[in-house]
Amino acid sequence: MFGRKPKLKEGMHVFSTKKNGEYQDFIFGVVTGIEGRKLGVNGVIVNPVGLKNKISQGKAGERSKEILQRPTPDNVVLALVYRVEHENYAEILDLDQDRCDLIPPKVYSMLDGWIRESIPELVNNVLSLPDGAERDQAKRVLRQKMDSLVDKKLKRTLYSICRSLKILN
Repeated sequence: MFGRKPKLKEGMHVFSTKKNGEYQDFIFGVVTGIEGRKLGVNGVIVNPVGLKNKISQGKAGERSKEILQRPTPDNVVLALVYRVEHENYAEILDLDQDRCDLIPPKVYSMLDGWIRESIPELVNNVLSLPDGAERDQAKRVLRQKMDSLVDKKLKRTLYSICRSLKILN
């Protein structure tokens, strides 16, 4: 009973990574089929280009490099503060070669909502603008988005990140 790993089956939520140059892109999705040690996964693959740019400009620290080199379901939300590129992912993961971590449905829905609601773009707009009318407008747009979110975990995570970045005045 204790310490048993759940058996991988269709409909479970997973997190994986894929090498993209020096760093890793990350994938989160739903298992659509299993055949031996291969999984069909349908979800989203995310390229955190904004954080990669910060690192190349020397404006990010070791923690940021660690997130890009060894992303986990717990630390990727920090990469989602900056601009990202994403696309649908419907491919096969080989458990002998690819990383595949089970994630709770609530974590999956938070990550999926973060991407689908274009939150990285909204937060990045606030962070990249100098103080003034444009930045104030970007903050208002972000606050309107936060207020309109239905998913409580997503809303709580976004508020927490905005408070820590000091963009909620």
